[in-house]
Amino acid sequence: MALRPVQVNIKALDDSAVGRFWAEALGWSVFRPGVTTYVGPVGSFVWPDPVAVCIDVVPVPEPKTTTKNRVHLDLATTSAAHQAELVARLKALGATPAHVGQGEVPWTVLADPEGNEFCVLEPREIYRDTGPIAAVVVDCADPRAMARFWGEAMDWALHEVTDDHATLRSARSVGPYLEFLRTAGGKTVPDRVHLDLLPDPGDDKAAEVARLRALGATDLDLGQGDVPWTCLVDPEGHEFCVLARS
Repeated sequence: MALRPVQVNIKALDDSAVGRFWAEALGWSVFRPGVTTYVGPVGSFVWPDPVAVCIDVVPVPEPKTTTKNRVHLDLATTSAAHQAELVARLKALGATPAHVGQGEVPWTVLADPEGNEFCVLEPREIYRDTGPIAAVVVDCADPRAMARFWGEAMDWALHEVTDDHATLRSARSVGPYLEFLRTAGGKTVPDRVHLDLLPDPGDDKAAEVARLRALGATDLDLGQGDVPWTCLVDPEGHEFCVLARS
């Protein structure tokens, strides 16, 4: 049994506008499979994408608070010129500089048109083959504990773990990394950005959810009612969903 992250879920007042921004930012396409705006690699709509962790922008009535998101995207670049060009292009698309206490760093911190923070990284060899999204980054108190939970929850391989940082990636060495960074402060508002996981073909979703609960996940009631996905939180309170295969 196994799960893999298939999309990053972003809540937005205007899902169409935020979806268009992320499609332009990543060089991807916008698809509308239902009531959300789905952003994935260019081509015919395929779900789940065999390699990429895509973006699903979901409309909600509440705006983002000023609290920094606990989950954000890091974008990859191939050279200093590419980094500068991408930052300029993103600003032209509506991104704004964001200040999250980063100080003097070689990467650039921006926010999308609704204030969701993300980073444009300087060139790094480790991200040379990830695609436009280098990593999905999660703030946490204990990267080692998060590596244990998420390493057991998913079929991704653990690449590095220290007291301050843990990194996982698909066992096939494709797509972005999932990274956990030690960060001061815990959860104070509902997550604006979270991961959606999907069982492998033939695996039973209910059995996977039960396995996650045994690992330390707990159920989350958002008033979602009778839906085909299951909402959970990990041991540090990060929200995520287990989707059903259509």
